[in-house]
Amino acid sequence: MTLTLTPQLEQFIQSQIESGKYTSSNEVIIAALKLLEERENIYKGRFEELKREIAIGIEEADRGELIDADIVFSHLREKLAKRRAVESRNC
Repeated sequence: MTLTLTPQLEQFIQSQIESGKYTSSNEVIIAALKLLEERENIYKGRFEELKREIAIGIEEADRGELIDADIVFSHLREKLAKRRAVESRNC
């Protein structure tokens, strides 16, 4: 397999080797691919979780278990306001 990298990526790989974290460009690339695989697995798991949550919501709606949109948005605004207040105190 032949890889063509941008000068920026080559420089990054070299900096990782020079830092002592890795001993070769192969190690850097393998580590990067493992991270990409891990991220893809996380996204796939989250996607499956979202599909389950949507199915639950559809089932609840079919049973008539609905909440008025105005109430939902009101709760979301309150939650957002509280989060912003906490974040502004932490800054």
